[in-house]
Amino acid sequence: MPNLVEVEHALPVAPLKLVVLESAKELGEQINNYLVDFRKHTHNDFMNDPAMQGYCEESFLVNASCPRFGSGEGKGVFKESIRGKDLFILVDVTNHSLTYSINGYTNHMSPDDHYQDLKRIIAAATGKAHRINVIMPFLYEGRQHRRSARESLDCAFMLQELYKMGVDNFITFDAHDPRVANAIPINGFDNYTTPFQFIKALLKVEKDLTIDKDHLVVISPDEGALNRTIYFANVLGVNTGMFYKRRDYTKIVNGKNPIVAHEFLGDSLEGKDVIIMDDMISSGESMIDTARQLKEMKAKRVFICATFGLFTNGMKSFDEAYEKGYFEKVVTTNLNYFSPEVLEKPYYIQADMSKFMASIIDFMNHDVAMTNVHTPADKIHAILESYNRREELIMD
Repeated sequence: MPNLVEVEHALPVAPLKLVVLESAKELGEQINNYLVDFRKHTHNDFMNDPAMQGYCEESFLVNASCPRFGSGEGKGVFKESIRGKDLFILVDVTNHSLTYSINGYTNHMSPDDHYQDLKRIIAAATGKAHRINVIMPFLYEGRQHRRSARESLDCAFMLQELYKMGVDNFITFDAHDPRVANAIPINGFDNYTTPFQFIKALLKVEKDLTIDKDHLVVISPDEGALNRTIYFANVLGVNTGMFYKRRDYTKIVNGKNPIVAHEFLGDSLEGKDVIIMDDMISSGESMIDTARQLKEMKAKRVFICATFGLFTNGMKSFDEAYEKGYFEKVVTTNLNYFSPEVLEKPYYIQADMSKFMASIIDFMNHDVAMTNVHTPADKIHAILESYNRREELIMD
């Protein structure tokens, strides 16, 4: 974990507790295991202070649930005391695998259902917990972040609603548009990116990459991903390029204007490896089309990196594209739910975010500077140096 010195010289805000909703159970358990390990090996200067009560625990998980009645109505319940605790509530609004019964029918939980359960847990904790922090890796309604017609501003309203309920800090990852934080300008909003985990996961699998301007290019598949692409390319010391989507604004299909073509802006890609960077893979059609065009431009290998792999249309199109040689690997994080079949794909690589998230929680609980986890450039440079020397990648 980075810069432990600050943690070792700081008192926690309050005893730490982690509330993991059913939607993020597996990820939450991994985070809890890291937190337990961190605390066992941290030599805090105030370990004997009464304020450190509960600092080291066998588990930081809180026994809480959101049961439902036969009508489909629900409630949030804590089965243990959370008075005076520093609560971190973890939810995955994309988990469509969970179901509940309503009048004898089976309903799959939607993002709206997960968001409502989150509010139930917050409502049950308000006035009792010392502080409430929400960790929502995939930002609820993050794609509905601005108004361009007579339409709702769901994401902004969600953030305002949570802070009115008593949430102190909001933590998310690779928000579709981080400017949505302007909806709550005087409240805590942390948006973390995942470039270090991407490059670490990719380099562990691909042993023959040459990372320099002559052999590697980082590509943005559209205008929205350009900022994260430029940052990643600058840290790696390579060039960048981008596609922009040419749309037919005379039609609306599935709520959006259909893409006519992807146009490329950048230098020649002939013989170079390419990394495509984006915040999410939804259906994957746009990403596959981008990879196809890169291959037609004589790119050597194509690697797709996206923070969230939703795969809303299943994996068939990716299987077909892989067989045609459009790309070599797809890298996504474990921040959101995905079907178990994804892990079985020969082209899929998972970037584990659980240790990074545990570090965020630990630093926030001690109320120390978050720059320790906000700026991974030094860590990326260190792992690149190890890789170029062909040493075992041991950076965390």
